[in-house]
Amino acid sequence: MSKNQKTYTEEFRQEAVRLLESSDKSVSELARELGINEKALYRWRAKYGTRKPAPRSSAKADDDRDAELARLRRENEILRQERDILKKAISIVSQNQP
Repeated sequence: MSKNQKTYTEEFRQEAVRLLESSDKSVSELARELGINEKALYRWRAKYGTRKPAPRSSAKADDDRDAELARLRRENEILRQERDILKKAISIVSQNQP
């Protein structure tokens, strides 16, 4: 019993890898869109890819990132409040001028 195995040209494979590297799509998303097997796309990326996949971040790095994000959000809220206060102050001062 023989399988119906699809064959793809080198150009198609290289273009699929180029699309993978230039887009923000995951391997599974792109494979589904192109109608190819995920494993094939992984193999092609290993063979034709120009950049290495990003290493997974550690839990500590995730915690640091979350803490930094929370700090920046707090700072952003304080700055918004200060801006609103200054806008009101300018409005009051400009109304009192003759």
